[in-house]
Amino acid sequence: MKILVSNDDGVNAKGLKVLVKQLKEVGDVIVVAPDREQSAVGTSMTVRLPVKLHEAAPLVKDVPTYSVEGTPADAVILALEWIIKDKVDLVVSGINTGLNLGYDVLLSGTVSAARNGFIRGIPAIAISVEGLENNHFEASTKTAAILANQFATGKLPADIFLNVNLPNILTKDIKGVKPTRLGELSYIESVREDNLIGKSNYFWITRPQADWDLTEGTDMWAINQNMVSITTLNPNLTTATNHADTVQKLSDLLYEQLKSN
Repeated sequence: MKILVSNDDGVNAKGLKVLVKQLKEVGDVIVVAPDREQSAVGTSMTVRLPVKLHEAAPLVKDVPTYSVEGTPADAVILALEWIIKDKVDLVVSGINTGLNLGYDVLLSGTVSAARNGFIRGIPAIAISVEGLENNHFEASTKTAAILANQFATGKLPADIFLNVNLPNILTKDIKGVKPTRLGELSYIESVREDNLIGKSNYFWITRPQADWDLTEGTDMWAINQNMVSITTLNPNLTTATNHADTVQKLSDLLYEQLKSN
């Protein structure tokens, strides 16, 4: 199984390294990721400037690694359309430090990287863990490996795009795995003038803390309950329910395997 791994936290992010180390046990991994942190760039891609590609030091021994001076979308497009000459079986983006819940999936570079694999006919996973520091990656790396194995053994369909979020807790403290829908998390951005640098026409776009939609069945509700959230996404924004039975069975299997020794 050939697995393309990318992210939006940059090629040197800890979450990327631990993910690659785990997925190397599942298949043949190649890393193509932005050269720096690219959070909240959404589906942005570079179309009016050239994009520079660098071969980077491997994060894990014998894993080809490239950095891209561009967005997560740029990285995956370059990987699939130029770097990798043979078939890719799975695209995994992450492990992002910070959740990608609700409407934030539209802004997420992590989700965008996975999306660019999916729209090319490749199953894709975006995976994120709560918190920006002191992250527990054990459960998220194990989750990624379990899901990759499900694809490797043909137990999951190829036309599926998973957004997976985990609470920042130890594996033993996870209370379950739930198939979820996107909660109604949204922000009303505001603008603050920057008076500190002594120049005019400089502003900060700020985002207030949004209230979580804790309605049962939402991704936010699952995280609030110390459970893993699995949401199926579709680049076609038309409302639809896809793979409901598949994801319910997958959630049950994932919880069982996460808790096994």
